[in-house]
Amino acid sequence: MSFFSYETVKNVLFKFNPETAHHFAGFGLKAVAYAPSLLKLLKNHYFVQNPILTQHLFGRKFSNPVGLAAGFDKNGEYITATPTLGFGFTEIGTITPKPQAGNAKPRLFRLKEDRSIQNAMGFNNFGADYMIKQLNNLYFFDYPIGINIGKNKLTPEDEALKDYETLLHTFKDYGDYIVINISSPNTPGLRDLQNETFIKSLFTMAKEITNQPIFLKIAPDMEAQDAIMLCKTAVEAGASGIIATNTTIDYSLTPHAKDFGGISGTLVREKSFKLFQAIAKELYGKTLLISVGGIETAEDAYRRIKAGATLIQIYSMLIYNGPKMIKEINEGLIELLKKDGYTHISEAIGADYK
Repeated sequence: MSFFSYETVKNVLFKFNPETAHHFAGFGLKAVAYAPSLLKLLKNHYFVQNPILTQHLFGRKFSNPVGLAAGFDKNGEYITATPTLGFGFTEIGTITPKPQAGNAKPRLFRLKEDRSIQNAMGFNNFGADYMIKQLNNLYFFDYPIGINIGKNKLTPEDEALKDYETLLHTFKDYGDYIVINISSPNTPGLRDLQNETFIKSLFTMAKEITNQPIFLKIAPDMEAQDAIMLCKTAVEAGASGIIATNTTIDYSLTPHAKDFGGISGTLVREKSFKLFQAIAKELYGKTLLISVGGIETAEDAYRRIKAGATLIQIYSMLIYNGPKMIKEINEGLIELLKKDGYTHISEAIGADYK
């Protein structure tokens, strides 16, 4: 069954600048949300449900382990349509307390030769109040949602904790988990918050505010030992899990890169995996791990799962491959699990250490 050729759609979208193309794609998803029959038809085609992939995590059912990473749905406008792309869960944001326009344009670039994306968006979003309205409009929508939060650009580093405190109070009764984003390279000083003192204060405060599972998302450019210590500190202070990794500022990966913003997609695949693997060797079995960065195939996903990932996330490779990729990853995972004699995905998670 084929609803359209994504290659044809991609060829049209790629004639526009990336941010305009993103808005066009978003408009299409919002339109789908108002067509129940089309929603059902698309979901039946792309959404993979199989007991071998189903997990129950922090009280919610995840029908498959492949989620949409933060950054695509910054304002929670596409949540209803996300399952039609095949994703088992979604992560919205990054959301800041106050609305902000983000960095100057152009700020989003395709590195087509490298099948990668470079962005310097700068947490452009409509703010926390707008997101609450979006979430309140979901009513009986039953689908796992993560909420990714970050500080406003104009908030001084020594007042950053207040921004996260505000956001935690705002979203403590919404979504299924919250992600602390201090790893984007596009907000000045944000990555400086990746230190043990701030992390300990942040997660200690967070656990006093909410019982929601709270994750720390880290950058791929940290030294492995520094990342491990930071993640250990977060877990000891109450973090429910780690998401590794965000975009990279290693511009030596390609001659096509700009000298600003973060790179995602194929270029970050190995860098992301190596840091995730180093963290997982220390923390697998002690906390829940989510892997993101350049995942494109079932084999990529399976490697992350065996290395300790309970869930994985995708964004950039969706742009290059379309929703059929999500279906292919999930169907491929079922085949790989069965080939290795597993009856459930939980048996494969962390298999490298068993």
